[in-house]
Amino acid sequence: MENFKIKTYGKSELALLYFPNALTTQGALNNLNYWISRNADLKRELQDCGMPSLAKNYTPREVALIVTYLGEP
Repeated sequence: MENFKIKTYGKSELALLYFPNALTTQGALNNLNYWISRNADLKRELQDCGMPSLAKNYTPREVALIVTYLGEP
């Protein structure tokens, strides 16, 4: 795999990078959301940078936070 790039990702797109073997896109998204919800510091930082819960994309700043806490996909 090429080096992971910090950029804007669709939530499903990023979830599939973390969970490439998920049976469905929704399953991958559910798993990523679970990981985020279980990490209080990450969840707080994402909220602090103004991430709307219904957003379809992660901004580069949000992706950088996720990678900081969860590692690269």
